[in-house]
Amino acid sequence: MEINSKHPEKVETVLSIAGSDPSGGAGIQADLKTFVSIGVYGAAAITCLTAQNTRGVSAYLPVDPYFVRKQVELVLQDLFVTHIKIGMTGTEEIIKVIGDLLADFKGEVICDPVIRASDGHALLEKESVVCLCDHIINRATVLTPNLAELRIITGKACTDPNEAVQAGIALFDRFKGLRAVVIKGGHLEEETETVTDHLLAREGESGNIITKTASHKRVRTENTHGTGCTFASAFAAFHMLKGEYEQAFLNAVNFVDRLVNKSASLKFGTGCGPLAHHL
Repeated sequence: MEINSKHPEKVETVLSIAGSDPSGGAGIQADLKTFVSIGVYGAAAITCLTAQNTRGVSAYLPVDPYFVRKQVELVLQDLFVTHIKIGMTGTEEIIKVIGDLLADFKGEVICDPVIRASDGHALLEKESVVCLCDHIINRATVLTPNLAELRIITGKACTDPNEAVQAGIALFDRFKGLRAVVIKGGHLEEETETVTDHLLAREGESGNIITKTASHKRVRTENTHGTGCTFASAFAAFHMLKGEYEQAFLNAVNFVDRLVNKSASLKFGTGCGPLAHHL
């Protein structure tokens, strides 16, 4: 392929702002693996260092908010960032810094509101959730909560799919900038053999909320560490490639489902294993 060095093509970039997982299963590590697997360029700014492995999170250390700001500012000043994916934030100070940086950002902001680790370890204090809503979710275009996070953000029980969808629809009135909400079905009706994920999207100029679903067979496996991070990053990457919420949703659901199936029989550690992005 001949490269025109005089008029090089701008490379669209998705920036992940999230925590670091030394075991490689979640956070920044999962995000960058996802971007590479799908075929987009990814940058990363770290909010928190964590001490964890497949058995769970032992502790986390927030990065100085000034340094979080510096990481993000330098990336935004230099690279052609069209999408920002936000994961673990850790503290109110970091949340406010990110919120300030988002104020002038014109691209897509995909928020995966990391509040608790899958082992139950708190990754954001309960009283800081209001701050997360005010400074980040309020500026997000896409929200991808799991069931526990949806309950915390909405204050709704969400005991069945219909309640969860109604809670998700109510978010559009609360957060005017939201264009799409994905309700992941992995923890809904866990006894069923089918998982159904829901996309709620604001439709064009009318602002009507449309609902789309995607169903797939439930895979019984311990290797689910980092599925939330991976899904949000996949959604961001596919939206960058396609520019359309429904297609990004369907592609992300299929991508994670394929990863879970490929990873199901593997043994990574002695706990909840990660996804095998390299496959």
